[in-house]
Amino acid sequence: MKFKLGKVVMTRTVNDTIADNAKFAEGITTALKRYVSGDWGDLSADDKRLNDDAVFSGEDRILAAYKTSEGKIYIITEWDRSYTTVLFTDEY
Repeated sequence: MKFKLGKVVMTRTVNDTIADNAKFAEGITTALKRYVSGDWGDLSADDKRLNDDAVFSGEDRILAAYKTSEGKIYIITEWDRSYTTVLFTDEY
């Protein structure tokens, strides 16, 4: 794990979709594993570089995007590493 996640939370829509769809639940688990290893998913090279800088400095938020069976999600860790939120991109 390259950085602390803090408390991991998700939107109600993501939670409900996980409850109804095992494939999506597995996709969320895979995305979180990728995230903590520093694989930022479907971001531009500049955004990936910003994340790498944020991990190094510990002072900025971290954002990643991943494709799942139910659409694209974001995973966002707050600048102070207190919370990490999983949400659909249209919930941002």
